[in-house]
Amino acid sequence: MGDATIITPDRRTPDAVIETRNFTKKYGKFLALDAVNLTIPPASIGLLGANGAGKSTLIRSLLGIIKPTSGDANVVGYDTKTHGIKVREHVGYMPEADALPMGTTAADFVGHMAEMSGLPPRQARQRAADVLQQVGLGEERYRLIKGFSTGMRQRVKLAQAIVHDPQLVFLDEPTAGMDPQGREDMLELVERIYRRMGISVVFSSHILEDIELVCDYVIILDQGRVLASQSLKHSEENLGEVVVQVDGDANAFAQGLRAHQATVRVEEDAATGHPILVVDVHDEHMYDVIRNVAVEQQSVIRKLRSRSRSLEDLYLGSVNAIAEVENVG
Repeated sequence: MGDATIITPDRRTPDAVIETRNFTKKYGKFLALDAVNLTIPPASIGLLGANGAGKSTLIRSLLGIIKPTSGDANVVGYDTKTHGIKVREHVGYMPEADALPMGTTAADFVGHMAEMSGLPPRQARQRAADVLQQVGLGEERYRLIKGFSTGMRQRVKLAQAIVHDPQLVFLDEPTAGMDPQGREDMLELVERIYRRMGISVVFSSHILEDIELVCDYVIILDQGRVLASQSLKHSEENLGEVVVQVDGDANAFAQGLRAHQATVRVEEDAATGHPILVVDVHDEHMYDVIRNVAVEQQSVIRKLRSRSRSLEDLYLGSVNAIAEVENVG
């Protein structure tokens, strides 16, 4: 891939690139989006969920292509219901479907998309050449798209999504159908878009590993509902988890921790079968809490180790929590 650097103009970045309030979409009796409430900062954002979770519906609704049944959304500062055209002026979209004009060269297609976004013809052609170089198609830009591999077509779709220098770009399953090397290259490009070009990214995928590699924020959807919306960065305010094993009653120890406002769950150690406590750690004070509860209950701590929560832990924990609530209901 080429290493050309695209110089982008200064842009005012809003505090939140996406805000939704009770955003709901129904198709007849089918509830595709269920009262989605989000406030998403500028970031590389992973939109995670199984196929059919509502990811594509959410993206198209946020683009103003699909009208919500109820609720409101603002994208890069514009209301999607009243200023849909403005949203699309400042936002790029890479669809999952392969709907490229096969009889056209990559340069002509991406240049045309730049003109459609408002750039003058000469500037559009230059911009298209720069962006195609950036995505690794500089030498191939005058070839017909019909002769491109799956990976090359994905890069063309990516190029047209960013050719007008948007503030935010939606990428719907950008690694779909790609071989391992092509997937790795695409993930590198996605990371470059945010880190080097300053364009916020919403990366929609059902592959946890892809999102964990390139995103620093995640939204987890399941059956149209938001299960989680949070940063993936492990800062001093979010140190991960501590695994604690004590002699005696683990449930009583958990209750003691909860009395000190700790978030804790009791699990079974996969290796030994003994009960363990998994405690969320938001600051170093939690270690003092664990020690104090041990003193209060005269418990012996047999194991104390820290671990960072992976995206898989977060996803499975969120899905399991919803399942437990539904089973109780």
